[in-house]
Amino acid sequence: MDHDKAHVLAAGAPLWEAGGDPPLPGHLQVEVTSACNLRCTMCLVRYRPPVNKLAGAMRPELFRRLVDELPLRQLTLQGLGEPLLSPYLPEMIDIAVARGVRVGFNSNATLLNRRRAGDLVASGLSWLHVSVDGATPAVYEGIREGARFDTVIGNLAGLVEAKREASSATPWIRVVFVAMRDNVAELPALTRLLAGIGVNELRVQNLSHDFADTDPAGAYQEIRQFTAEQALWDDGGAFAEAAGQAKELDIKLRLPSKAGNGGGNCTWPWDAAYVTSAGLVQPCCMVMGDDRVALGDLKRESFADIWHGEAYREFRRRLDSADPPDVCRGCALYRHTF
Repeated sequence: MDHDKAHVLAAGAPLWEAGGDPPLPGHLQVEVTSACNLRCTMCLVRYRPPVNKLAGAMRPELFRRLVDELPLRQLTLQGLGEPLLSPYLPEMIDIAVARGVRVGFNSNATLLNRRRAGDLVASGLSWLHVSVDGATPAVYEGIREGARFDTVIGNLAGLVEAKREASSATPWIRVVFVAMRDNVAELPALTRLLAGIGVNELRVQNLSHDFADTDPAGAYQEIRQFTAEQALWDDGGAFAEAAGQAKELDIKLRLPSKAGNGGGNCTWPWDAAYVTSAGLVQPCCMVMGDDRVALGDLKRESFADIWHGEAYREFRRRLDSADPPDVCRGCALYRHTF
């Protein structure tokens, strides 16, 4: 997603001021399942009751409806759950690829065995992001509760090998590292490990939200407290060391911006949308929790009616002002620290 894309008319006036709505989005992020097999420390899934993988899966009928209704160029098939748990994921990839849509997703890779890796390479998947938040079993498994470090690294290497065997440039393999106080010191070692495997890119990102818009004693209390304790504003030199390693070893590295660079200019509600497995439409993928903000329900309305509806218009108006919605104020993407 290009978060720097302008959302104004050629004359410079925001679309809502000009009296019009943006066209239907070409990029959609779809939560193909809300079920997950891990209980990661920084994820909302850990602080909610477990979800059955069949009950939590988006139904193919809803997915086809979205693909039919929107002029899609890109589809991201992920949300709070683990996409490989969805029994419908291969079908969804096939539908998107057949229509010329770029498609990919993020996985914890615990279920990415060699057979699945080969199938994904053959499917035409454009990218696959794998979450790895440590360079040693102790740190990684302390964050990704339920996962085995050696299994995930082995599965990642198997994916690289599956691409080589197929002489395929896709999927582009990016490892995502969520930087926190507990793991940032391992970043240089992880950079060396991934370069040795043959991963294309390492992306380092900060925690996505501070949850300051939620009740301190309410349902988000635990994840709000965790974020306050683990949010990283001083990397202790690990970022610079990793950058040096990446340059030497020829692996692409993306580091987050530092705090204090301002905020605003988020384009999500103008050129993309996030849809939960239950069919709720949210303004972006950073919200986490459909009770915090939902702009429409696909069980009751079409996507176009929601996109052009008053709730979306008001959200865009607020986001484009000096008084953004509360849910945006604590967002790392909005604050340019993601």
